[in-house]
Amino acid sequence: MTLASNKGKAKAEDFEMTDLNPVITYRHVLQQNLGVRDPLRVVALCDSDAFFAACEMVRLGVTDKPLIVLQWEGIIAVNYPARKFGITRFQKLEEAKKCCPDLMIVHVATYKEGEAEPGYWDNIDSRTHKVSLDYYRRESVKILNMFKEGLPGAEIEKASIDEAFIDFTKPVRQALLQRYPYLAQVPPDAPSGLDTPIPAPPSVDWTSDSHLIPIHPDSETANQDLKTDPPTWHDIALHIAAEMMHKVRVDIANKLGYTTSAGIARNKFLAKLSASYRKPYSQTVLRNLAIPCYLRPLEFQKIRFLGGKLGEALVKEYDVSTVADLLPISLEELQEKFGESAVWIYEILRGIDRAEVKEKPPVNKSMMAAKALHRPITQVSDGPHWIRVLSGELALRLNDARKERPSLWPKTLTIHGGSRSNTANGWSSRSKQAPFPFIKEVTIDVIAAAGEKLWRELVGTGTGPIKINHIALAFTGIEAADDNQQSIDSFFANPSGLKRLREEEHDFSQTRPESPTRPRQCSPPSGQGPTSFTCPQCHKTFSLPPKTLSLIVDAEDRAQALEALKNEHDDFHFAQSVAREVEPEVKIDGADRTRVKPSSKTNAKPSSSKKPKKGHESEGIEKFFSRK
Repeated sequence: MTLASNKGKAKAEDFEMTDLNPVITYRHVLQQNLGVRDPLRVVALCDSDAFFAACEMVRLGVTDKPLIVLQWEGIIAVNYPARKFGITRFQKLEEAKKCCPDLMIVHVATYKEGEAEPGYWDNIDSRTHKVSLDYYRRESVKILNMFKEGLPGAEIEKASIDEAFIDFTKPVRQALLQRYPYLAQVPPDAPSGLDTPIPAPPSVDWTSDSHLIPIHPDSETANQDLKTDPPTWHDIALHIAAEMMHKVRVDIANKLGYTTSAGIARNKFLAKLSASYRKPYSQTVLRNLAIPCYLRPLEFQKIRFLGGKLGEALVKEYDVSTVADLLPISLEELQEKFGESAVWIYEILRGIDRAEVKEKPPVNKSMMAAKALHRPITQVSDGPHWIRVLSGELALRLNDARKERPSLWPKTLTIHGGSRSNTANGWSSRSKQAPFPFIKEVTIDVIAAAGEKLWRELVGTGTGPIKINHIALAFTGIEAADDNQQSIDSFFANPSGLKRLREEEHDFSQTRPESPTRPRQCSPPSGQGPTSFTCPQCHKTFSLPPKTLSLIVDAEDRAQALEALKNEHDDFHFAQSVAREVEPEVKIDGADRTRVKPSSKTNAKPSSSKKPKKGHESEGIEKFFSRK
């Protein structure tokens, strides 16, 4: 008897799995919204086999050659032909070469300054290049779209770049009623109406398309169980889902060239476990009655969320290693020792997982490009190189997303800089952010211009030494813009639009209240009118771009364009006053740098501001991100 069983003193029902063959009633079959407690629930986890390596094989047209994928000097993916030589992701490159002299070695694509797209360059250097996973993301989207097209009615949740959970419950329910129409009507003589158990299920013809995990420990194959254990209705549901899963997996392999492996069970936890039972290019079905045989010998620290501190605490408390060792411990004892985590531990050890499969929103609210620097940034002038590299990744990802939803708009651009320090977590970091305007064509130059302004705010404009080990550029607040959203450049480039807006503005200005945060707008003088204005808040002069002036046909349009330019700049100050926060002191190479919100009374300027050179006038998007 284990120490766990001595401490737990639990009765048999405390650790026996008693929900493996629930009674299925007409209510279960006919109701559609039973959720995670549905006894006919079926969930699959589909995992792409050696995905990064498979992507490179498809790109290069390679079928059965040993291949590995590198990220700098580390092996991040090994295809199955290479695994036959004993090559693993934990080996060093030189060791892998010795295992297989004919090994194909591919480094992931990288960004470098001056290139709009990542590429596979001959001479890459971690000190000047940045890793790109965009090719793999694009291929992942193709696979996800095939799931959605091939499995109508299923709920699909992208779990990672190479995994997806699929809830088959609804399409399986539909197929169940089509194949067995007698389940769609409650018999007139049903003693309990909807709560009457449905008739016994028919036999199941399991084919070679799926591997079955054995029900009994002494079974050499799962097929032996089929002769002694009658099928359940949940087995029927699993069988239908397995047919659907097999078909879409074959389609993915034929059309895209990627093999996948899947696990099919009653919930996400068990589907994830069974997906790795047989690989590659296979699928495994875990029937309810086979759950005890599969879970009991499992090392519980291999279960997700039980491999960290919580798992270590269980080992320390009970000196155990397998699921079977922990089953005798009562729920009451777990609650006493582990508090709120106890119920989850108790249920997960019995194969119960109440997590839902939820499709993620089509729009990510943020995009980040980051770089851990092997050679720290030590001079302010070194920052723009990495800002352009990071801008390339952001531009590519946003424009890829805009192919599906052209109106996507990141409302904020943020820059992060981090350095090693003597703080509790070993790092100190700072960040700056600014509103990002709606622009139809977001290019590297546009993002880099905005990022460089934030960079100067982040580190100051001095020539003294700095040290930054990690830099990131991010879009946040990404959402679809209104259909009538107009970009800044198109606004100034359309004289007819200015005329229409002039009339609307004239009517509106008659009743528009004066805002205390806005400087009073003065009407332009007669004649040709001015082409520039000086902001009373930041004391900087802004001029209409020459391109805009060449498109303006009369003085009224010029006045309207200048008024619009003023309003854009006023909106910037308003957004700045809302978004900017007082930041704590951060030491960079011994120098205290404190960012303080400017006073509304004195219009004091931050110490990191940079005065424009005499005669220099900001143009285009630079106006929007001006910081004074």
